[in-house]
Order: sequence, then C-alpha cells, then structure tokens
Amino acid sequence: MADITYETCPTSAPFFGFMGVTAALCFANIGAAYGTAKSGVGISSMGVMNPQLVMRNIIPVVMAGVLGIYGLIVAVIIQGAITTPDNTGATVYSSFTGYAHLSAGLCCGLSGLAAGMAIGIVGDAGVRAVGQQERLFVGMILIAEALGLYGLIVALILSQQSYDCSANGAR
Repeated sequence: MADITYETCPTSAPFFGFMGVTAALCFANIGAAYGTAKSGVGISSMGVMNPQLVMRNIIPVVMAGVLGIYGLIVAVIIQGAITTPDNTGATVYSSFTGYAHLSAGLCCGLSGLAAGMAIGIVGDAGVRAVGQQERLFVGMILIAEALGLYGLIVALILSQQSYDCSANGAR
C-alpha cells in the first residue's frame, strides 16, 4: 500500500501544479505583449497618416491585453487549489491533480500565446488598412480573441479535476 501511496501522492506533485500556474501566466502574457506590441506599431504607423482614427483602432491592443487577464485568472484558480502538506508532512496533493493543473495552465497559456500572435499580426495589418480605407473593420481580431477564450474555458474545466490523497484514503 505504501508504494501506491507514493505513486499517487508524491512530494513532487505540487511542482506540476505550480508549473501550471507559471505556464498560464507566462505564456498568456507573452501572447498579450506580442499582440500589444505588434498592433501598437500598426496603430503608430497608421496614426501618422490619419491621427483621428487612432482611438477607433485601439481595439486590437485592448483585446491583446485581455489575454493576459485570462492567464491571470487561471493562474489564481490553480494556485488556490494547490494544497500544502498536512501536519505530519504527508502530501495531500496528488499527481493526478498536479497533471490536471499543469494541463490547464498549458492550455490557457499556449492558447493565449497563439491568440496574441494572431491578434498582433491581424491587428497590425488591419489598422494599417483602416488608415487607408475607413470603411474597413478589423473583424478578424474577434476570431483570434475567441481562440484565447476557448483555451480559458477548457483550462477552467481541467482545473476542477482533482484527487485528494487524504479524503480518498490513499495514505
């Protein structure tokens, strides 16, 4: 029984949960930063020709920033679910829970990274095009933002998967 307990609830299990926190926050913020920077360059370039359109075309920058918030939400949820060892020093955070939290963090973070790259590229080209033809609208950014939202939704579902070592008698 001791071997099963160690395999189910090793002391290294919280590492995977914390890596999920890190992955969600870091990757999502890298995507948000890239999307903001790339779109911001397009807005600056377009603003030289048509300064009155700058505030109207700020949408890609705002949407890229939202991706960082998605990562923050998932990171806080995962971090709140990571449990400390009990009074005897035994780990109550299982490998199953650690892997679920790692996958949730990666799901949100990498989706945010991909969405940020898409928002940056489409936003840059879109705001430059709006600078030349005001009737255009940067609608493709909404689809790119949806990619990040899909990652958030799946990450929230994954983060609710858990196995408590003390409650299930695995000790």
